[in-house]
Parts: sequence; C-alpha cells; structure tokens
Amino acid sequence: MNLLNLFDQSLIGRSGETGLEFNGREYTFGDIEARSNRMASALAERGLEKGDRLCIYLSNCVEFIDLFLACIKLGVIITPINILYRDREITHIVNDCEPKAVISDSPLVCSAPVWTRAELAATASTATRPDVVTDGDTPAAIVYTSGTTGTSKGAVLTQNNFLANGINIVACWQITAADRFLLALPLFHVHGLGNGVHAWLISGCRMRLLERFEQSKAVGEFLDFQPTLFFGVPTMYIRMLEAPAEAARKIGSSLRLCVCGSAPLPAQTLEQFRELFGQTILERYGMSETLMNISNPLIGERRAGTVGFPMPGTSVKIVNAKGEQAGVDEAGELYVRGPNVFPGYWRRPEATQAAFVDGWFRTGDIGLRSADGYYTLQGRRSDLIISGGFNIYPREIEEFLQEQPEVAEAAVAGVPDAVRGEVPVAFVVLRDKSFDAAELGDRCRGSFASFKVPRSFVAVEVLPRTALGKVQKHLLGSVEK
Repeated sequence: MNLLNLFDQSLIGRSGETGLEFNGREYTFGDIEARSNRMASALAERGLEKGDRLCIYLSNCVEFIDLFLACIKLGVIITPINILYRDREITHIVNDCEPKAVISDSPLVCSAPVWTRAELAATASTATRPDVVTDGDTPAAIVYTSGTTGTSKGAVLTQNNFLANGINIVACWQITAADRFLLALPLFHVHGLGNGVHAWLISGCRMRLLERFEQSKAVGEFLDFQPTLFFGVPTMYIRMLEAPAEAARKIGSSLRLCVCGSAPLPAQTLEQFRELFGQTILERYGMSETLMNISNPLIGERRAGTVGFPMPGTSVKIVNAKGEQAGVDEAGELYVRGPNVFPGYWRRPEATQAAFVDGWFRTGDIGLRSADGYYTLQGRRSDLIISGGFNIYPREIEEFLQEQPEVAEAAVAGVPDAVRGEVPVAFVVLRDKSFDAAELGDRCRGSFASFKVPRSFVAVEVLPRTALGKVQKHLLGSVEK
C-alpha cells in the first residue's frame, strides 16, 4: 500500500465534502485532488520525475498542500525548508539534497532554479492524476534536522514511515471525519506535515489551516471555528493561558483533544490549561527521524511531566551508561525501532551507521520508565536546545561566531525561558576589549533564523574546559566575566 491508497478515502471517497479552510475560502476534498493533479502536471512538464527532490520554502498555504500531494503522486521527494531560515542555512540544504528546483515566493540566491507558486499554477495543463507507481518503501520526504556536527542532516522518510505514523495517530487519538481540526503548526515541520496533514487526509475531517499561530488572533480563530482537535507546541499553550476566562471555557467546551509535542511541556502549564480550558493536554514524543514514538493515552491518565507509552508497533528501550538495558526509574538513552523509524540520512552512510545499534535508533534523549510503563524525558545526550518547539544545535552558531573578527572562542548554551522553554545565550572570549553585542546580534540575524539568534552575549575571560578540552557548558553561568 502507498499513501495515495489511504488518502483516496478522502480525496475521492469524500470528494464532495468540504475538507479544508484557508484564509476565508473553503475547498472540498475533490478540489484538493484536482488542484494537486494540476500541480503534478506543472511539475512533470518542468521535468520532475520519480526520485527527484523538490525544496519548498513557503509559509502555510493551500499550495504547500498541493505541492506535497503532487510530489507523492509523482514519486518526487519533498524537501521542506524552515521559512525562518536564511541564506546560509538554505544554501547548505540545497547543496546537500541537490533539488531540481526550490519553490519560494521570496527571492533566493541558490544553485537550483527558484519557481514561485503563481508561476507553477499558470503552467498546469491537466487535472488528470499522473500514472506513477510507488510503494511503501518509496522515499516521500527529506527532512533536515540539525546534528551535533553543526550542519543539518537530511532524514529520509518513506511512505511507510508516514503511513505507520498517520494510522497510529488516527487510531490512538480516535480522529474521525466528524472532527474539526485547527492546524496552526508550520507545514515545513514534521509536526505539522507528518502528523497534522496526514491525520487530516487519513481521517477525512474538516481542517482549518492557519498561516501561523498569532496570539492576538488565536482566541478569535478558536471561537469562530470551534475546533474539536488542536495540535500545538508548549509555547502556543503558554500563550493561550492569557485568554479571558469566559472565552477559554467556551473554547474548551468544543474541544475534545489538545495534543502537545516538539518540546517538553511544563507540568504547571498542563495544570493551568486544564483549570482554565477544562481540557487536559495530551503530551507525546517524536522526532524528525522517527515521527511519533510515544504518547500519553487518550483514555486513561495523561500523566503530567511524562510522554506516556510507546505507540503501536514501536518498541522503546532505555540503555544506561554501561550499555545495558536500564531498570525501572533508571535513567538512560532512549532507543527506538519500528515502522515509523527512518531508514537513514541522505547521502550520509557514516552518520546513518552511527545512529543505529543492532537495528535500534539512538534518539540522543535521556529518559526513564516507571514501574507502570510511563516514559519521562529528562534531558538530552547532546547539548541540543529546544526553543519554542524548534531544535537548535549550538555548534552551528558557535562556528559562525568564531568566524567573527572580535571573537576568539564561543560557546552557546540554553537557558530557561518562561515562554519558549529555552533560549540560546552566547559566551564569548574576545580577541580584544572591543565588543558591540547589538552589532554582533545583527550579524547573527542576517545569517540565522530568528530562534537561533542568541538572546544575549556574555564576554568571559575563559571557557571552562575538561582535561580533554571539551567545554563544560554546565559551568558557563559561573565563569568570570
């Protein structure tokens, strides 16, 4: 079976029903089928074939969905790019995956042709579905996820990965055609695309897609659409706590399920949200390389601070520092395996080999398992920073800072933040006493997505290091300034 076999239950089986709302317009599932067929025609006429890569650098829009489905129909590998990324990051991805083209409404300087949405729509000649054979092992997407080496790696996700993930979500969370789904997550991220779009197309529910989550408009969107289902990240739920009590109660009366992922949800936020909205957020755990791994139960205790139980077909074990399977409540690294786990990194055989041990994928996350089976995440094996649901690996920023003339050494660490969970802070050893933090911040903003820009720059005399020269980031807060 391939993805279209499952999507057709909605695209064809519910062709006359309204499936999507965006910017005040409604689209039936039949409309989505025809639009994506025309998009596939436009791409094929421009030479895209099965196995080619297509980068998409767009904010949430109907055309993003058209392009995703067109790629699935052609066997083209979609490669979404974070819309917050700038030239340095975009160039790396384009050079690495070598796409036939990049779809963007913003002017880009890169090695591949850049096409706009309007340009593609104007060239489509037919709404007939292309005749391309794919199966579950056909690569569907390359999702770039930062690595500890400082450069992002492309995780290749197959149609089977998305199938297993989508079926699990729909089954475990009982998503049906009767649901009204509000999706404000970015489609360039697996949370929005791999979970959100797939849950929508598999279940056949009605989805309202937002271009982005805007705190000032969020309450109005909820009250107007009256969703039963919402997927979010901790930052969204924290900001929703500012909703007026009466509006929150009304929103909560329509909701049946709020899901949170991409970063740890503070237990206090879960309790405050339950008190204000009357809904207990369901926290779960996934990764770009694996999609969904673990989830709190729909029916049963959604235990604050935990991510619940492994998803159907997904095996999880915790390996301690000795390389042995950890006991109850013993911390260790989470290993996972199952049909949701990706086959490897794009053109990175050594990185792929290092990521797997006897068929188990090493997540790099540290956690423990309770006696009754609930998993709790405690931290990360690497120094990954998760800010507002986005992954930040400090090495990438450190390398850039050390390219700057006034910086001799740099170390970036995450510090707690009430809204975003963590934010990056840069500790720099200067070549001389001249230091303009604001100007250095401007240079970072010109090279990185906004969430990667250090929130402050701290000048230090030395960086604390081990005998082997590794920076001891846990000591950065106490170094001499």
